[in-house]
Amino acid sequence: MPRAEAGELARSAWPEIPKAALVLVPVGSTEQHGPHLPLGTDSVIAETVARRTARQLTHEHVLLAPCITYGASGEHAGFPGTVSIGHEALHVLLVETVRSLSLWAGRVVFVNGHGGNVATLDAALCQLRDEGHDVAWLGCEIPGGDAHAGRSETSVMLHLAPDDVRLPAAVAGDTRPLAVVLPELMAHGIRAVSPSGVLGDPAGATAEEGRALLRAMVSAAVRLITEGDVDARGRLVGAGDTPRPAGRRTAARS
Repeated sequence: MPRAEAGELARSAWPEIPKAALVLVPVGSTEQHGPHLPLGTDSVIAETVARRTARQLTHEHVLLAPCITYGASGEHAGFPGTVSIGHEALHVLLVETVRSLSLWAGRVVFVNGHGGNVATLDAALCQLRDEGHDVAWLGCEIPGGDAHAGRSETSVMLHLAPDDVRLPAAVAGDTRPLAVVLPELMAHGIRAVSPSGVLGDPAGATAEEGRALLRAMVSAAVRLITEGDVDARGRLVGAGDTPRPAGRRTAARS
């Protein structure tokens, strides 16, 4: 089958919308990413992964929806510029987005770029799948990457938007594993564990590394969408992996 050409929903006219399209919906955030990365980092990464994934899929009709740029970012509220709509509002937004898309689309896949959205995605997609919607989600995850605004995200942004990276302002933050700092972070916010807002160390970040990381994220997304299974919480997992029970949350990177 020849590679499908992905269309952009926002740039299409209604007669051009194919029946039963596969729709990819990027989900990001508007939140602090240290003193060196832009507030839209998660959204930029999620949208790019979704766009490049759409181009590589062999589904007959693929559409890229506009990015949802506000998420659940309450843990970043101690930093100016952060805009969080919270879990309740994000839940409603995800549910109503799919209900509307389902009037004309086929399958819907959310491509998530922010770890703070994970619990809401789990809950919303459990509800939507119970309603009978063909919907799933996947994360823009970097295995072994640091948690927030460290070397991994900085490298990806140096590749995607180098003019928006203030590399001279980059500083190391709390470099402990996310699992160690997560309880304090969730209780008191990121500022309590890292005054700079960084979890990790941006030192050594390069655009070349970012290019490789982005390529890996896109390859993983294509594989999950074409071959993956959907677990009980609506997340796409590798074929043959043990599905995770609904309600279990992993600390996804943001």
